[in-house]
Amino acid sequence: MNKYADTRPNVLLFVTDQQRFDTLGCYGNPWVDTPNIDRFAAGGVLFRNAYCQSPVCTPSRASFLTGRYPSTTKCRSNGQSMPPQERLISRVLSDHGYYCSLVGKLHLAPCGPTACPIREARIDDGFIDFHWAHNPSGIGNAGLPESGGTYWSGNEYSQWLFKRGKKYQYPDFDKMGYVKTGMDEEDHFTKWCVDTVIDWIHYSAEEKRQMPEFNSPPWFYNVNIFDPHHAFDPPKRLLDKYMGGADRLPLPKYRPGELEMKTIFQKLDHASAYNNTATPHHFAYEEMNNEEHRMIKAAYYAMIELIDIQFGRLMAVLEETGEIENTIVIFTSDHGEMLGDHGIYLKGPYFYEGMSHVPLIMSWKGHFMEGARLDTLTELTDIVPTIEEFCLGRIEEGVQGRSLADVLTGDKEPDTHRDSVYSEYYEAMPWHTQPEAYGTMVFDGRYKLSRFHTSREGELYDLKNDPDEFENLWDHPEYKDVKIRMLELLADRMSDTVDPLPVPTDKW
Repeated sequence: MNKYADTRPNVLLFVTDQQRFDTLGCYGNPWVDTPNIDRFAAGGVLFRNAYCQSPVCTPSRASFLTGRYPSTTKCRSNGQSMPPQERLISRVLSDHGYYCSLVGKLHLAPCGPTACPIREARIDDGFIDFHWAHNPSGIGNAGLPESGGTYWSGNEYSQWLFKRGKKYQYPDFDKMGYVKTGMDEEDHFTKWCVDTVIDWIHYSAEEKRQMPEFNSPPWFYNVNIFDPHHAFDPPKRLLDKYMGGADRLPLPKYRPGELEMKTIFQKLDHASAYNNTATPHHFAYEEMNNEEHRMIKAAYYAMIELIDIQFGRLMAVLEETGEIENTIVIFTSDHGEMLGDHGIYLKGPYFYEGMSHVPLIMSWKGHFMEGARLDTLTELTDIVPTIEEFCLGRIEEGVQGRSLADVLTGDKEPDTHRDSVYSEYYEAMPWHTQPEAYGTMVFDGRYKLSRFHTSREGELYDLKNDPDEFENLWDHPEYKDVKIRMLELLADRMSDTVDPLPVPTDKW
C-alpha cells in the first residue's frame, strides 16, 4: 500500500498565463511587489528550475493537466482539440470521488469566435462546476451581441459583469501604443476568478460545519488567471504605481547583433512579433525606444501584483475556513513571456529561460517542507503524478511525469529527481511562422540544447558561464563534445515521449 493512500487532500491548482519565472520577489525580483506569493513560498517548497513542456498555451496546458508530453497527447498547437481519450487530472480525481471545478480559461480546444461561438468544446473532463471564460473580452459587450455580433453565452466573466450592471471596456491605448489601462481592480477578470473560488470554499466549509455527519468529498479546483498575458493592460492604480518607477527598471536582455547567430524564427519575430504579416511591425523591437521597453515591463509587473493581491485573498480564506490544513496549493504558469529579451516580445518557437522556465511553488501545511528552495530539475508533467500519489495513493497508467511527493516531504534527495528537462514546439502557432517550426529542447542544469528540425538550425548555451543565453555555441569547435552529448540526451528524451499506454491489439 502506498504510504499516501489515505490522505485524500483537497487540491487548488492556481495557473497564471504567460508568466516567466523571474517575476516574483521569492524568485529574486526586486522590482515587483508580491508579498502574498512570497509568504506562500516561505511556507512551502519553491522549485527554482521548473520548465514547461511547450512555450505555447494549448500544448503546455494539455501536458500539465495530463502529465503527458504534447506529442503524446497529440495536442501540439493552439487551435487543436484535446483527443477525447486523454484523461485530465480532473477526470481521474472525479472518478475517485473528488468534486472538480474550473474557473477561467481551459484552452484545450479552438477558442476563436468562429470556432466556438458559445463555449469551448470539452471532452469528458470531469469538471462538475465549469465557470469558463477564455479571456476577459468575450464577444461584444458583457457577452451581449453588438450589431452583427455573436452572443457568447458561455463567457461567465461577461455574465458576472452584466449582473453587476457593468460591461467590459476595451482598454484605451496610451500615447505609446503598447501599454493600456485595463478594467478596475473590482471588475477585473483576475478578481472574478478568485471571487468564484472563494464562494466555493466558503460553501464547502459551511456544508461541512452544518452537516458533519455527511462525508463531504474532497475537492479539486483549477483556477486559470488570464494575466499577465498580453495585452499589457493592468488597472490604472497599479499601472500608475509601476509607471512612476519605470525609468529605473532594467532594459530587456539584448545585445545588438546577437541574432546573427540565432535561428530564422527569432530573426522574423524580432521584426514583428509572431512574424505577423497581417499586422507588420507588431512589437518590432528595433522600432521601440527605451521608454517603451520599460513601460511594457512596468505594465507586466503591475498585472503580476494584481495576481498577488487576489492570490492573497484566496489564501486568507483557506486559513479562515480551516481548509488550508487539508489542501495542497500549487502555483505555476503555462509558459513565459520574452518581454523584449533577445529583441523579441510575446512568445514563439524558442526555449530561452524567459520562455520555458516558469514558477512552481507547492504547499501543504503540516505535510510538505516549509521554506525549501530547491534546485531540482522539474517539469510541469510532474504535477499530475504528484497530485495522484497524494490523492489516490497511486499513479495512473499512461502518466509520463515523475511524482515529487517524496521530494516535497523531504523523504528523497531532491537532486535525484531528474537529470534533465525536455520541451517541444511542433508548429504550435501554425499561422505565424514560415518556414514551419519544429523544435525540441533539453537542459541538464548547465547546458541547454535546442534543435530546429525543419530549418536544420540549433542552439547550445552554457548557462553557468552565460546565464542570459547570449552566445550560441552550436558551431563552436571547443564545445563539439558537449554538443554531441546533448544531442544524444535530446534523442533519449524524445524517445520518452512515446505513449506508454499499450497499443490496442484488436485494431491490428
